[in-house]
Parts: sequence; structure tokens; C-alpha cells
Amino acid sequence: MNFSTQLSKASRPLSSWQKILEWAQLRYRVRTFSKDEQIPTRSGLLYLVESGAIRLVGTSPIKAVNINDESEEPQETTEEAFLGFVSPGEPFEIVTHFCVSIQAYAHVDRTSVIWMYWHELDNWANFRGEVFEAFRYQQQRKLLWLTSLGQRRTIDRLLSFLTLLIEEYGEPKEQSYYLPYPLTHSQIGSAIGSTRVTVTRLMGKLRQQGLISIEEDNLICMPKTAADSSPESEVE
Repeated sequence: MNFSTQLSKASRPLSSWQKILEWAQLRYRVRTFSKDEQIPTRSGLLYLVESGAIRLVGTSPIKAVNINDESEEPQETTEEAFLGFVSPGEPFEIVTHFCVSIQAYAHVDRTSVIWMYWHELDNWANFRGEVFEAFRYQQQRKLLWLTSLGQRRTIDRLLSFLTLLIEEYGEPKEQSYYLPYPLTHSQIGSAIGSTRVTVTRLMGKLRQQGLISIEEDNLICMPKTAADSSPESEVE
């Protein structure tokens, strides 16, 4: 890894924000949410993050079998996975699927979200182009995310995941970049297909190797110039 160059930020502030915000306020299309409050969303609508940060979570049904009673019918439960952030200046939409549902939550306090119908973008041709470009960029980042999750070793998936997050959302601080949004070890584990206990242990290894540090408010930090070598070999 090398952070000596400028971070590649996914957050690209849209040029027409003030006009869009005034339009949304006049039509009661903007709402502010508290931390961890679920955003009411509908398929087919466009959402824009005006301030704060959105946390996307995917929920899928799974069937749990009681190993002590094989005759018992499998009980259906749900499994949640952290899918990423949407930061200020970025659009998002919620697409429904028969086996996965996606929810949006305010990740920090005072998160403001604007909503509109897709055809209303026709009122701002330049703005529409910026929205489509932002979605294209998000798609590219998702492909990188999927590539990182395909790595065999859990510690490699963890480091790649943290690197992508800080590349995308990191803010500079002295000789490092830090992720401005806190993440629990359970949320990280759900994103990389691991457990909270394993993430806690491997985060400790990465800290020992100087690849990450934990700053105030449990914010994850990564040096601007990190070692190019991979973490020590370990298979989970």
C-alpha cells in the first residue's frame, strides 16, 4: 500500500447543491435523522446525502438448523451485512430483490437526506449528468470491494477492506489518513465474512505491524506511507 499520492475520493460534491436544497426545502423533500435512525426509503426514488453519512446494510434470510434435533424444521432467521457508506454529495437508491433487502441508516447524528423522483432530474441537465457519473464511480468501487473480499486469508480481506474505505472516505491528519466514521468490529466482520472476535484479534495484529492505528472516538487511522509487504502469513 502507498498513500503518498492524493487519496482517490468517491465523494464528489455536486455543483447544483444550493439550488437542489432550496427546491427540496420548498417541497418538504429534505429530512434530518438521528444517529442509527433508519431512513424510510422506496424503490424507484433517488436519494441525495446533504450532510452526515448513510450506512447501507443488507439483510438476507437464512435457515438455521438445530444440530441437537435433526427432525426439527429449520428456523428462518436473518443475517445482516455492512455494505458501505454514502457520504455528503453522493446519491443512492434502494433496489429491491427477492432474496436480499437493503436498508439505509443515519450513521452519524444530524444526517440530512433529500429525495426526489428520477424524472425530476430532467429539470437540471448538468446535475443529472453528475448523478449518473457518481453512480458509475460507485459501481467501480463496488467491483474493487468484491475483488478484495475474494482473498483467501481473512487478514488480507480485512486490510483490503480498510484500505478501500480510507481511500474513499479518509481525511488527512498529520502523517496519516483517518476514517471519519466509526465502525464496530461486528460491522467490519459482517462486511468481510468473519466474526467480531476474529476481527478484534486481527485488528490487533495490524496495529502491532504499524499498518493501522486507532485514534480518538475509535476512529481507524492508516499511515500515508505504509509498508508494501503483506501482513504475516495466517490462514483463517
